[in-house]
Amino acid sequence: MTEQEQRRLVNHRRAVLEHAEEVTGNVAQTCRYFGITRPTFYKWRNRYEDQGLQGLRDRSSRPHRSPGATDAEVVGKIIYLRQNYHFGPAKIAMYLKRYHDITISNSGVWRILVRLDMNRLPASQKHKGHQKRWKRYEKQ
Repeated sequence: MTEQEQRRLVNHRRAVLEHAEEVTGNVAQTCRYFGITRPTFYKWRNRYEDQGLQGLRDRSSRPHRSPGATDAEVVGKIIYLRQNYHFGPAKIAMYLKRYHDITISNSGVWRILVRLDMNRLPASQKHKGHQKRWKRYEKQ
């Protein structure tokens, strides 16, 4: 969201709060007029009282922490196996289970590779079928 859009949003929210305070004096009527819910109104009002205009700005909805996220160590191993051995998700999951006793699903490995934009191997590193690997020549 650009700074101009953010300013417009803050001005709108401040206008809603001022309308409830000065014009109607009734929160429910103001909320009906502007088409917002009362919990939203009270959230804006509490933030405005605590932080001023800065409290009316949009905030990120991203979670503060992700306790179920895959460890950075495991992600590092997945990256290493993909870059050096060109393993696919199933083989990476099998390798981690067998040699490192780390259980992660094929789809979990695939999602990590997609997030890191490593899900597609370059054409030079893709698996070639047996017929395409060798070209035999015979003498005349």
